[in-house]
Amino acid sequence: MSTVVVTGIGELVTNDPAVGDGSPLGVIIDAAVVVENGRIAWVGPEVQAPAADRRTELGGLCVVPGFVDSHSHLVFAGDRSAEFAARMEGIPYSGGGIAVSVKATRAASDADLLAGLRSVVAEMRAQGTTTVEVKSGYGLSVEHEARSVRIAAQVTDEVTFLGAHVVPAEYIGRRDAYVRLVSGRMLEACAPHARWADVFCEPGSRYAFDGDEARAVLTAAATAGLGLRVHANQLSAGPGVQLAVELGAASVDHCTYLSDRDVDALAAGGKTLSLDAAGTAAGRGTVATLLPGVEFSTRSPYPNARRLLAAGAVLALATDCNPGTCFTSSMPLMIALAVREMRMSPAEALWAATAGGALALRRTDIGRLTVGARADLTVVDAPTYLHLAYRPGVPLAYALDL
Repeated sequence: MSTVVVTGIGELVTNDPAVGDGSPLGVIIDAAVVVENGRIAWVGPEVQAPAADRRTELGGLCVVPGFVDSHSHLVFAGDRSAEFAARMEGIPYSGGGIAVSVKATRAASDADLLAGLRSVVAEMRAQGTTTVEVKSGYGLSVEHEARSVRIAAQVTDEVTFLGAHVVPAEYIGRRDAYVRLVSGRMLEACAPHARWADVFCEPGSRYAFDGDEARAVLTAAATAGLGLRVHANQLSAGPGVQLAVELGAASVDHCTYLSDRDVDALAAGGKTLSLDAAGTAAGRGTVATLLPGVEFSTRSPYPNARRLLAAGAVLALATDCNPGTCFTSSMPLMIALAVREMRMSPAEALWAATAGGALALRRTDIGRLTVGARADLTVVDAPTYLHLAYRPGVPLAYALDL
């Protein structure tokens, strides 16, 4: 097997506290990485690097683990820029605009949906994202949800069935029938193509699902062998976080309106979540995934990241890239927003966008640059990762092709 050594790394972030400077980011200065068959075979100071078949020189740039975007909605058609403009003029977000995407997505061809998906994923990779989770949720019928997860599975292993995104127009007034459909025939059609199931749990919204409805969907999905994720507490306080923790969901996403009980529940599970030095997942707690691009794009309050971190919760950052409430594919922007608007440190934000996202997907092979991990190297065209937040909007990061 051929090997390649990446040299001239001015600053390497490994996310392994056992190496480098001993910090959570495990920083090594003047580093090198040896890659063999798509995996990391060696990492350390460049002066100690073993020989390899090929060499890639970076000239002193920074390298970080590839960003892990653990929450996105990329199988869709249509345009909702007018909705964005209306929000900027003061119309609040309610969830109703999802119906616009549903109509357009149902009318689109498979080829058009796949082309749109591939285009955004390529855009993500060009900005340093190497793993992306993709949800369905704009089909909302057995036929169209099954099509969505099949298409998503062509670009990622992290596919999420989100038939319980909102109640579609044809089921308004028949919510119980739609929950039965999602938990039954729709789930059966989608489960073979998905790893996860998700539900939009917002009891105050006429479009989303209350606690009992969400429980029915999630319980059925778990019985079908899918892992669980939950949209929760985005628009108001509610039962979503507690439900996610109770059912052992890998991630609960948004987390804008949290009670003390919610924070305590996330902290209790967070204290069990880590990746040990051998890359083994420890604990089965629920990660709190924050999506600051949504708040930026809806003029909503940002989650209180400092409150969660102080309590001991584990945080991930993701884009929630979608056509309605956050049509950006930029994880560097999420890092900058987390630092500026949610008062996370640059180190905390980078960890959440890499190792935190890996934990939210219960993966041990990504989000870190250690021996045995996938060789997902993202180059930052700067001397240090601090520039990701220091220079917002500047295209500094890109995934390294080896």
